[in-house]
Formats: sequence, C-alpha cells, structure tokens
Amino acid sequence: MNLAPVNLQEEYTKTEIAKILTLLDEELVGLAPVKSRIREIAALLLIDKLRRNLGITSANPGLHMSFTGSPGTGKTTVGLKMSDILYKLGYIKKGHLLTVTRDDLVGQYIGHTAPKTKEVLKKAMGGVLFIDEAYYLYKPDNDRDYGSEAIEILLQVMENQRDDLVVILAGYKEPMDKFYESNPGLSSRIANHIDFPDYTVDELVQIAKLMLQDQQYKLTPDAEIALTRYIEKRKEKPLFANARSVKNALDRARMRQANRIFDSRGQVLTKKELVNIEADDILQSTVFND
Repeated sequence: MNLAPVNLQEEYTKTEIAKILTLLDEELVGLAPVKSRIREIAALLLIDKLRRNLGITSANPGLHMSFTGSPGTGKTTVGLKMSDILYKLGYIKKGHLLTVTRDDLVGQYIGHTAPKTKEVLKKAMGGVLFIDEAYYLYKPDNDRDYGSEAIEILLQVMENQRDDLVVILAGYKEPMDKFYESNPGLSSRIANHIDFPDYTVDELVQIAKLMLQDQQYKLTPDAEIALTRYIEKRKEKPLFANARSVKNALDRARMRQANRIFDSRGQVLTKKELVNIEADDILQSTVFND
C-alpha cells in the first residue's frame, strides 16, 4: 500500500477540475443547485481517485446519471462538462459525449433495434452516452414497439461495462419519473439524479445579452425592456423552451434589424447602427403572440 501523503490542492490543479468548474460557473447563468450537485460529484470522484492511488479499497462510485428539466435549461452543456470531469479524473478513456434520441436506438422492424443500439453503444464507448427524451424509449401501449429491446441492451451495458461507458438519461421530470417507475432496473442503476430548474426572467435576459455579445450585438435600454416583457409573456405560454426560446427570439430580432437597416439604405451607417438591437426589432419580430 502506498502510504505517501497526498497534496489535495496539487491533485485538484493537476486534474484541471478547478478550471472545468470555473468554466461551468462562467458559461452557465443561474442553475445554482445543478452547479452545486456537479461540484459534489466532482469532489466524490477526486477523493475516490486519491483513495485508490493510496491503495484504499472502496466500491466504485456510481457514474450513470439522470438529468431532468425543461428544454433549454443547459442539460447538454452540463453533460459536456461532466464528461470533461470524468475524463480528467480517469473514469472514462476518451472523454467524448454522444447525444442520441429514440430514433438513433430503436428500429422499425424485428431484428433492426439490436444492431442500431449496439452501433450507438460502440461509438459511445470510452465516453458519455447522452440519451435525450429517454422516456420515448418505452411505449407500453404499443405491443409492436421495439424500445424495450433497446432498454434491455442498455441495461446490460450499464451494468457489465460501467467502467467503459457512462450513460446520462435526460428529459422532462414528470415523464422521466414515470419512465423510471416502469423500468425499475434502469432506476436502480442511476446513482445521480439532477433536476434542472427553469430560468427566471432576469436570468433569461442575462443569457440573451451573453448570446448577443458573442455575436457582437447589443440591446438598447428600450430593447432590453421590450425583451423582458416578451419573456414574461412567453413563459406563460405552451412549449416555452427557456434559453432555446430566447435564442429563437433573438434570431428573429436580428433578422428584423437587418431588414430595418436595408430599408433605410440611403443613410450612412456607423458601427452603432450595425450593433444595436432596437426595441422595435424585438417588438415586431416577436409580436408578443409567438
């Protein structure tokens, strides 16, 4: 047994966990409970690695995860950061994340599902398999559905090859809860359940500003007020997808800005005109009824 002392700060720095967690804080607005949970998991994995390095025996930590929440709440982004953490600590060999849905795993006829699922698993080996809207794999009302076959193969790999692959199952919370109730074998293999809250209006406005900043656009004060009002109304309507809906609104606002500038092509343009998103660009592109 190796009894040499371990410098925790040195290991923390060497594995670049601090850098990954800092990037998670910087790149994702809000999501405090999610970030806290990821830090807890990272701490457990780091300490487990140090224990193993010193020859202290312990059960392997469960690595499979469940991410629940509405669309556009950062689940895929957090999945990417989690794959970085797992790779830096040596829990996966490659560190890549493969995102799939039911269509990538389930076939349309007898004998089609197994090879499709196994091909996806082969591509994901050594990394993280992120299955979005995982509850669509299970359709109990359809006797001719082949999703259960994909689940059985997935269960075997999650149990027998857990050192080679980490699986993250993601989707809306309520259907995911029902999915686990109907598939207790899957639920028992998921050690880490993380719920992603919806963003607040203020957080979504902050996200919008960051999106525009990345593309060298800027909201005028009146445009920011207009966007805030739009988000407040849009959140109350069906199919709201948090940051995704905000991105769509900004894409339309950019289109409106371009048309507004094009229609006044007699004027001399400055950087300000090309950068600023005006209130009318928000109002006329969203119309508050989308």
